[in-house]
Amino acid sequence: MQVSHAAGRTGFLDGLKALRATADGLDDDQLLATSRCRGWTVGDVLVHVHLGLQEMLLGVVSPTDRAPDTDATSYWSSPTGPQSAASPVGHVRFVRAMGAAYRSPTGIVAHLRPTADALAAAVGALPDGVVAIQGHTMRTGDFLATWALELAVHHLDLGAELTLPPPAPTALGLARATVEELAGGPLPWDDEATVLIATGRLVPDEEQAAQAGPLAARLPLLG
Repeated sequence: MQVSHAAGRTGFLDGLKALRATADGLDDDQLLATSRCRGWTVGDVLVHVHLGLQEMLLGVVSPTDRAPDTDATSYWSSPTGPQSAASPVGHVRFVRAMGAAYRSPTGIVAHLRPTADALAAAVGALPDGVVAIQGHTMRTGDFLATWALELAVHHLDLGAELTLPPPAPTALGLARATVEELAGGPLPWDDEATVLIATGRLVPDEEQAAQAGPLAARLPLLG
């Protein structure tokens, strides 16, 4: 799946703005609520997002003349992509330790803000082209679409116990398009349910599995 530079940029910037606005509205108690990510609080998810945005910046500042070798879909099955983490439990513990190091949970959000602002400005100025990231080369639209998916999924992760505004529709739409491409066909649920089921956050019940038909056997697609 190839995503245009404009669509990828819009999805990412909208997703980042929506996630940041949601995070800015959380107090210490809410940041300690359980998330959809096993072993993480809402604050821990934001620590993970912050680490990801810092890594993303490496791609933004790494344009290349090489041809792209990865797109918005194949990235997720790459040997060096996020699905290949050698020690998921180790990462869970690492993020928890980082989250616990802040004097208060709202410090996590305060630390995230300048990174989000700087990255939004950098992405706004990023020209259409190819960037190098994690040992691969990607068109900028595909690169930004992968991070739009990350933001949409982790935005949903914040709402396990809390009632929160939804992710940006443009980011959620890119997330849906990506998982349907990975699935090999359209999935029959609304955008939020599709993304939550496809990423293993929700287990489809019998009716939902029947609605998905043979594609149900391929779920979840991302962890």
